[in-house]
Amino acid sequence: MPFAADLTALPHAIRFESCVDDRETGTLCDRVYDWFGERWLAESADWLLAKPAAIVSILAIAFVVRFLLHRLIRRLAHRAAEGTVPGVLAKGKGHKILESSPLLSERRKQRADTMASVLRSITTGVVMTVAFLMILDVIGLPIGPLLASAGIVGVAVGFGAQTLVKDFLSGIFLILEDQYGVGDLVDTGLGTVGTVEAVGLRVTRLRDGTGIVWYVRNGEILRVGNHSQGWSTGIVDVAVAYTEDVPRVQGVIADTAQQMYDDEAWRPKMLEVPTVAGVESVTGTSVTIRVLAKCAPNEHWGVQRELRERIKEAFDREGVRVPPPVFPTTATGAAGAPGAPGAPGAPPTT
Repeated sequence: MPFAADLTALPHAIRFESCVDDRETGTLCDRVYDWFGERWLAESADWLLAKPAAIVSILAIAFVVRFLLHRLIRRLAHRAAEGTVPGVLAKGKGHKILESSPLLSERRKQRADTMASVLRSITTGVVMTVAFLMILDVIGLPIGPLLASAGIVGVAVGFGAQTLVKDFLSGIFLILEDQYGVGDLVDTGLGTVGTVEAVGLRVTRLRDGTGIVWYVRNGEILRVGNHSQGWSTGIVDVAVAYTEDVPRVQGVIADTAQQMYDDEAWRPKMLEVPTVAGVESVTGTSVTIRVLAKCAPNEHWGVQRELRERIKEAFDREGVRVPPPVFPTTATGAAGAPGAPGAPGAPPTT
């Protein structure tokens, strides 16, 4: 049986069209058929020369387009990673301006590299998918049923993997918008507070204060509180005796804060001189004064501890009294601490 008859016997859905039956002027099949008048020779030339050449051309163009797009993405990512960040503080002369730090530069670089990787994967998938469909069309396979089947499968997968798609999309926007990065102390709003150790497209890895590692799906994060983006605030509450002169105590605290800010060892960690905010609370035995310190990201813990230690030394030096200790009482209301009035061993009261 002739080759053409075999092709005709195939079902229409998978039958390859003969180049002789549907000749296009100027094609290799058309010219070979005109030269030799042999159907099998024209079809063989089409399958052995024309179609492979077309497939190679499609693949070559696809790889060139992919290379150019990847190069463009890399250049954009490099510019984004090397860009400058405006100062966080710009209140005028006499105030310190936070310029681009190595931590912020590394953070920008990580974000740019992650987004560049995602964009490269997307462009590769799109370009290669288009090239694959074009190759199928060159071969002669009908791509209509394939596209319809792919659409049905895509819808089914979309319904079955809604959570996964939601996580990936949320992860892309988390990274793109720089909501948080590695090293930030964040509150995910899900009862989890910790330091970010890794930010992926699907999950974020946190480590809380007790050392527990938490994996939080990005799609579950509806709101996030970042405690250390750009700068962090150290809060120190100092309690003094109720009878102390508050303006004098505030002056002692302000002088101590200024000395700490002038210390070269602590200057890089503090963005400005700590501020004595004023009286935070008053009780029958004490007055609490609050001090605020604007610090570099995640440096407020050490600043708070050092500031408390220096204030304590200043109080000892200046004779500032702290509130008297409060001893627990028994169920009958009698003082239970040694030396307290009414306690065993306490001096008699008059």
